[in-house]
Amino acid sequence: MGFSVSGSAAVIFVAAFIGFGMFYSAAANSFERVNDAREDQRDRLLDQQNTDISLVSATWNSSGNDNLVVTVDNTGSETLSVDATDLLVDNDYRAGYGTTVDGDGSTDIWASQERLTITVSSLSNQPDRVKVVTENGIAETMVVS
Repeated sequence: MGFSVSGSAAVIFVAAFIGFGMFYSAAANSFERVNDAREDQRDRLLDQQNTDISLVSATWNSSGNDNLVVTVDNTGSETLSVDATDLLVDNDYRAGYGTTVDGDGSTDIWASQERLTITVSSLSNQPDRVKVVTENGIAETMVVS
């Protein structure tokens, strides 16, 4: 009963130690990933709650050159990206329009209490509605005048 019982007990002890080590590291990594995902979700929700926009006007052909000009104010406390802001005209996604933030056409930053002006010149007739959607999913719709 000497070495064979002691040897097998040692093998079982080492196997249990290795198994517990693998289980612990897998469980700890999974727990950490779940916590990171929940924290990211809370951050996105906070950004969404701090985002608010107000459509000021949507005018067609005000200067006689068949342009649609949409004016939007950032009334929330979140700084937004102009490139991540989308425009829908009569439920059609639009791209390639001109933008200015408080008169500056070279910036991508749309800070709180600043005005974004979107000018769409590739329309053939007057649209009925426009919708502006921010990067956080906050949207506002207006009838074109």
